[in-house]
Amino acid sequence: MIAILDYDAGNIKSVEKAFKILGKETILTRDFSVIEKADHVILPGVGSFADAMNHLKKYELDKAIKDYVVSGRPFLGICLGLQLLFDSSEESPGVEGLHILDGKVVRIPDGPGLKVPHIGWNSLDFPGKGRLFDGIDEGAFVYFVHSYYLKAKEEAIVKATTEYGCHIHASVEKDNVFACQFHPEKSSTVGLKILENFANL
Repeated sequence: MIAILDYDAGNIKSVEKAFKILGKETILTRDFSVIEKADHVILPGVGSFADAMNHLKKYELDKAIKDYVVSGRPFLGICLGLQLLFDSSEESPGVEGLHILDGKVVRIPDGPGLKVPHIGWNSLDFPGKGRLFDGIDEGAFVYFVHSYYLKAKEEAIVKATTEYGCHIHASVEKDNVFACQFHPEKSSTVGLKILENFANL
């Protein structure tokens, strides 16, 4: 069973719907006992870094996430869910992230012809192909919606990158922790394959 964390963030229903298409059982929850028993856990979300951290702490899901990660079972962060796994974000100075992975989230720089937020389809490069991308060709397109992007401290954990006026760490993998800046649940057949790969871990 796949637990999708409910912490009042946006975009949760579309993640649920994607797994339904794949025929996978999910539960939307903030119940510790349910999370504890889950085979996989997903932290989705769109919105403000500070608001999201406040909500995670309000429901004590920050503790539940850390306990789950220590258990060694597969954990996936999507979009804002990726950013929250790291140390901090320029969007919310002074607000600490979950510190599960090392790195900072910074704003996409303004540039000629670039719109921020970055909304649209971009191709992926694989500096070190991760398990989420099994069966997916380099150059595959996925869907992004974000104004801030990850600069991971450890290059070795970066499994997919893209370019949008800067070099964006688009997906990371370290042990049982996976995360995507893009939205696999909105990325057509490529995205469904990524979610299926995660569900089959």
